[in-house]
Amino acid sequence: MTNFNRRKFIKTSSLGAIAASTLSVNCQNNLNQSNHGKYLGGFKADPLPSIRAAFIGLNRGGTHLRNFASLNNTEVVGLCDIYESTLKRELERLYQITDNLKNLKSYWGSKNEWIKMIDEVKPDVVFISTDWESHTPMIKQCIKKGCHVFCEVPFSLELNELWDIVNISEKYQKHCMMLENVNYGRDELMFLNMCRQGVIGELLHGEAAYIHDLRWQMDHDETRMGSWRTDFYREKNGNIYPTHGLGPVAQYMNLCRTEDNFHKIVSYSSPALGRNQYSKENLSESNSWKNISFKNGDINSSIIKTKLGRTILVQWDETSPRPYTRLNLIQGTRGTLAGFPTRVALENGFEDITKDHHTWIENENLIRLYEKYDHPLYKELNEKTVKSGHGGMDGIMMYRIVECLNNGLPLDQNVYEGCFWSAVAPLSKQSILEDGKPQEFPDFTRGKWKETEKLGIVS
Repeated sequence: MTNFNRRKFIKTSSLGAIAASTLSVNCQNNLNQSNHGKYLGGFKADPLPSIRAAFIGLNRGGTHLRNFASLNNTEVVGLCDIYESTLKRELERLYQITDNLKNLKSYWGSKNEWIKMIDEVKPDVVFISTDWESHTPMIKQCIKKGCHVFCEVPFSLELNELWDIVNISEKYQKHCMMLENVNYGRDELMFLNMCRQGVIGELLHGEAAYIHDLRWQMDHDETRMGSWRTDFYREKNGNIYPTHGLGPVAQYMNLCRTEDNFHKIVSYSSPALGRNQYSKENLSESNSWKNISFKNGDINSSIIKTKLGRTILVQWDETSPRPYTRLNLIQGTRGTLAGFPTRVALENGFEDITKDHHTWIENENLIRLYEKYDHPLYKELNEKTVKSGHGGMDGIMMYRIVECLNNGLPLDQNVYEGCFWSAVAPLSKQSILEDGKPQEFPDFTRGKWKETEKLGIVS
């Protein structure tokens, strides 16, 4: 989907940004005192024995569409995209998966066709996979119209919009889950399992990242995400895409669930050099990004402090020439679990492979570790989902969504977690504007996070 306000960003001075920060705090205080619905931590909606779903945005959404349609007790009733060519492509793929499409209606062209779709097909759930700025208005409208919502990352880059999402979800008592697929990766699931079993003792520190060279998106055609995502490097500043790395670490630590929660964040960004250099050296003269001045620092480093005093390093870099990594490290009093590459160090060693924490369990020795600690979901589903997208994590995520909706179970990720994880973007921006001044996380649960059970090891 194209950006509703493409290249129409407000240029804010430092003074204006501080004023905007004050406004957001006041907005938060007003929201805290406003009438709102019932708390949704551990929320169980009425079971949906057969789930009728609509999909908005079919580039990234096409993967979610196919994974959903391949499962039992599901029906696709609506598809919507700006581009007819994208819609036709996904329809052809869909017909190869299922013949249960008698009620399917398709919509394309106008930026508001998705509203017409929701009104006409009246789905139980909506999957949103559009540009970032359209996430919040779409979430709000779909919930108002009676739908549970599953939205791509992040929910929003603005604190007031995150509060809007919380308030409307509570008011209408509807699920609103951010589609953080990385939480369902093999290593992430195994690390969660090991943390729950106490293998690395008391948790102290985590490291999370989204470091992924995406400069090539500046040369994308207008139907792809590079056509709108590039705008965020031009005007924004901060850690604008934090959730892939942060989501799993937050769940290892039980943040926003009983044990601990987000507290404060400090943030710094490097100079903005790489994209300016790349555009001058690699883009054609006809490319609209050729002579744009990119302002977002090439790499951002943020440190989160939790209520218990734990720390989390969160890094973001979509510009530098380096290998992909999410870091995915969790450190405890008895060992450390680390990713990219996967390796584990345990204080008392592991079986006959290592004798202490001075040697990593890695490479071929990981097979024994997987045999002992692989998550039950991975063991059950991997052969079925391995081709579902991103190494199988997309399929496992969709399986759990459908299973929870069918049976009226709480989702693995609630609306508050999606908002806390997304809040790193606006809070990091403000910290940078104030030369690294700590910013306090708003409590989207209004103090009720202690009532929410930690995520169990489901099978």
